[in-house]
Amino acid sequence: MSTPSGKARSASIFQIACWMLGLLAFTQLIIGGIALALRVEAAREVRIEEKIVTRIVNVAPPAPAPAPAPPIVALPPAPDPVLPDEALPPPRPLRAPAIADPVVERLVAEAREARVAEDMGAAIIKLEEARRREPNEPNTLYELGLVYEAMAGFDLSLADKAAEAYLQVTQLGTDAGALYQLAARKLEEGIARPADMRGKLALGRVRVFNDDHFNAGERVILTVPVTAAPGEEPSASDFVVSVLPFDKTPDGRTHTYGPDSTIENRWVSGAIDWVGGEEFLSTTYIIPKAREQDAYLLGQRKYYGYVIQLFYKNELIDVAAYPRHLTSEAATPETTAEDPLFLEQDMLPRDFDPSNPLLPGIDQLPPLEPGGDLPPLEPGNDLPPLPEP
Repeated sequence: MSTPSGKARSASIFQIACWMLGLLAFTQLIIGGIALALRVEAAREVRIEEKIVTRIVNVAPPAPAPAPAPPIVALPPAPDPVLPDEALPPPRPLRAPAIADPVVERLVAEAREARVAEDMGAAIIKLEEARRREPNEPNTLYELGLVYEAMAGFDLSLADKAAEAYLQVTQLGTDAGALYQLAARKLEEGIARPADMRGKLALGRVRVFNDDHFNAGERVILTVPVTAAPGEEPSASDFVVSVLPFDKTPDGRTHTYGPDSTIENRWVSGAIDWVGGEEFLSTTYIIPKAREQDAYLLGQRKYYGYVIQLFYKNELIDVAAYPRHLTSEAATPETTAEDPLFLEQDMLPRDFDPSNPLLPGIDQLPPLEPGGDLPPLEPGNDLPPLPEP
């Protein structure tokens, strides 16, 4: 059991411990108050802090020296404002001016019909009469230029007259209407002359086909190519291809085709359209079998060669021939197929002598009996009687 003195000692130790704890707490409380007071006081002080901040600044280069002012010159007037297409009225097409004089109008119309019909003489007569009545009528002058231009193929000097007529049309200015542009184009491009087409329109290599299966004589088919340069394709009425076949008789003589032969020409394409820049003319030449009496006397003709001529506006611009010596024979007037006298002479024997004709002359015939029309037949030359019906 504990004694009273021991209890008193424990109680005093406990009290001392409580006081010590209370003192320690009070001390901490005072320290905290002092620290708080110091902190509040330090917060009231103004402090200045300096910081260095790096910053990139773009500095503009120095301005260049001002350029000298341009000299003062007169400026052209400002162009008119361009209006949109929908705001512009549609252009009016130019027309040929109407002919005031009805007589001149009739003469120009008749001259145009004559020109189309290739009656140039009548066309010029009518146009000259129309020009006498109205010297400055553009329709008359332009039509006259067309006539002279068409005739330039026969006479090159007429090309100057055509150019003169077109120049008179252009000198009329706006009074000529659409004819002004047409005449100016004629003068700009030049009057077309047939000789200008040489080298632009030519014959190609001719192909010959002998039909061995033809039993009624001899049939030869010639294929003639005609080539044209780009942009120089003439119309069918401006050029003509003439094919002239030649035959050979057993005696070695050459002749143009006989009167009983036939020639048929046709364009392979059917129409002149110059597709590919070339057209083909097919010529079928047939030599029929000779009659027995003709074959006995003259022999059978055989195909020998050809001469092909290309005409542009009635002027010869190219020739193809085989054999080549036929070119000179075709150029002579004796070898034209249209000459019937030549055809008759061509059929005569080679040793024919005009001074000794085959038939007796009229002075060699026996004289007529008085009152009779014909001399009596010699004995043995009587005609056989006609058969009784």
